[in-house]
Amino acid sequence: MQTTLGSSVTFDGVGLHSGAPVRMVLRPAPAGHGIVFRRTDVADADPRVAALWDRVTPSKLCTLIENDDGVSISTIEHVMAALTGVGVHNALIEIDGPEVPILDGSSAPFVEAIRKVGLRNLGGNLRAIRVLKPVEVREGEAVARLEPASALEIDFAIDFADAAIGKQAKSLNMANGAFVRELMDSRTFCRQADVDYMRANGLALGGTYENAVVVDGDKVLSPGGLRHSDEAVRHKMLDALGDLSLAGAPILGRYTGVRAGHAMTNRLLRALFADPQAWCWEDCSQQQAYGLPGAGVCRPALAAC
Repeated sequence: MQTTLGSSVTFDGVGLHSGAPVRMVLRPAPAGHGIVFRRTDVADADPRVAALWDRVTPSKLCTLIENDDGVSISTIEHVMAALTGVGVHNALIEIDGPEVPILDGSSAPFVEAIRKVGLRNLGGNLRAIRVLKPVEVREGEAVARLEPASALEIDFAIDFADAAIGKQAKSLNMANGAFVRELMDSRTFCRQADVDYMRANGLALGGTYENAVVVDGDKVLSPGGLRHSDEAVRHKMLDALGDLSLAGAPILGRYTGVRAGHAMTNRLLRALFADPQAWCWEDCSQQQAYGLPGAGVCRPALAAC
């Protein structure tokens, strides 16, 4: 069965790259609506942008979607991961600017707010996308792959020169609230040298040591250090879940990322949907629904979690 939010939740913050203040409201939506953003500051064009893979346009360091009128929303990956991670299938996201607020750099603030209002069950069958055969994209040493599996699984490996990150790998079956337990509080990360470069090029203007993990060699510069010893790879998995959610329905398959990023995951979805023999729609049985990310994390019918 499809779900939506029990009631609306509001977030105030700044955009990571723009540094501009922004207010965002997540609102309930009916079955079949999907996840749709609506720019409340746009009056002379279509303000709605569907959160779908074919709306993604090239962007540095984040996921950006855009409609046919050129209206865009950027840095959507953390809120999309939160919605998928707690099992929200339908929502209208109203936002008064072009970038989602970064908050603490993770999905945790979004998840906690959604858990407070709970979910509401809706009529309508829940459909999933079953991966039928392996699909892969490569770029140098980076790889992103989808292959058949009974539920959504994410495997990720990274390798950074900075000793504070280094080589990290993690694998998770995303069922039974794994996102909330294992990934939601892991923050975006970068090197101090990258921060200096981005600032010089008009990016990361809203970034601070409080909303990102900043490293320099073997040092973690952010106050309080890491939330997890492998926080970096956990955040890459968080990003991957957010980007995979742009498929428009839950995915039944195993995602493998090796040094992959937002652009590669979107290329992977495009490759999947370009091959009709690589996937199919599947109505979820009750048993399958229990195995989806977010199942059981929030109780339905307006109950607080």
